[in-house]
Amino acid sequence: MDPEILRSSFAVVERRAEFAVKYFYSHLFRHNPDVRGLFPLDFPEDMERQRDRLFAALTYVMERLEDPRLPGYLRELGRDHRKYLAEPEHYAAVGASLIAAFAVVAGSAWNAEVEKAWGEAYGAITNVMLQGAWESQHEGEPPWWDAKVTARTRHGDDLVVLTLRPHRRLRYSPGQYVTVNVPHLPGIWRPYSLANAPRADRTVDLHISRVENGVLSTALVRQTREGDVLRLGAPGGGLILRTPAERPLTLIAAGTGWAPVKALLEQLDDTHEARLFLVARDTSYLYDRDAVERLQARLPRLTVTFITPAPGRPRAQATERLLTALGNRAGWTQHDVYLAGPPRLVEEIGEALPTLGTPTERIFHDALPPTAQERPRPVGTAEWLLDRPQPTWHNPSSRAPQT
Repeated sequence: MDPEILRSSFAVVERRAEFAVKYFYSHLFRHNPDVRGLFPLDFPEDMERQRDRLFAALTYVMERLEDPRLPGYLRELGRDHRKYLAEPEHYAAVGASLIAAFAVVAGSAWNAEVEKAWGEAYGAITNVMLQGAWESQHEGEPPWWDAKVTARTRHGDDLVVLTLRPHRRLRYSPGQYVTVNVPHLPGIWRPYSLANAPRADRTVDLHISRVENGVLSTALVRQTREGDVLRLGAPGGGLILRTPAERPLTLIAAGTGWAPVKALLEQLDDTHEARLFLVARDTSYLYDRDAVERLQARLPRLTVTFITPAPGRPRAQATERLLTALGNRAGWTQHDVYLAGPPRLVEEIGEALPTLGTPTERIFHDALPPTAQERPRPVGTAEWLLDRPQPTWHNPSSRAPQT
């Protein structure tokens, strides 16, 4: 396949992205009506999100065609797609409709050479994804883990901590996340960080903050009860501990970004030197102080700083206060830094840390999309593409973070 042909033709399609995705799904459902069951058509906002994911995925791949890490990413993506019950024939159907949509949208920029390049590229991508799916199945990994809710703790109206016991052992590293589904909302999955290091009783905690108009988060926060069974997708993400015991580390968590950071802290022992910055929109969102105190008691070299805006001030002031607090600390050249929280905050802090002296290769975070509350979706998909956000699913191969 020719990367330049792929990129140049994709650039043409991007300019009419809204039409392209509509044509793609119309073609796919008209020629493959059985595929409709894989999509959450009862929830228009999720169908819109699914359309965005298509071009987000293509953009991600187009930017990394020569990246040696791309096959690993695609294998993990294939592994993750098992939860949608995707079969080889579904991949073939998607490819046929994708090329049909591109041919219509590209107009005179489309020819036999371009079609050949896209056919070869899609075939190669599909083969690697199917390899990842086959490998996980061969290793005995289920498409998803059923997990019973064993405890539920509310923190205000819009935040809940759920404790789940998967029916089968879920193997993961502290700092990773899983996608979550409620069986009565088929096709809707969202990523949430696992908020604890692995336990002997196999239980895991999820910190769920309700998103305005979020179908799944609302169901999890307001409707889920003890005894309910949820589905968990395969663990993913790269926000895992990679700091040797002799090197100090800083952990910065905002909102429910506390979940993966808490899991990382549980993995430390009393020899680690660590400092924790906890950021919240107001004091009521510092919801897990008891756990912080227990960690401080167990980790004598852990220092904790709480950051909130002044009463009555906008939540953005918390970020300003955090930047000030970070600037008042020394030793950034020696520290590894782990970030988790809303994407905007993670991006802003990640850009500021090198100016304090932290080497960029020692700044670790996962990339998750902004929620609807944090970043309204532009009117058209083309406008959305020009802004180039991160893909709206988790990146299983490198968690560059849910919160």
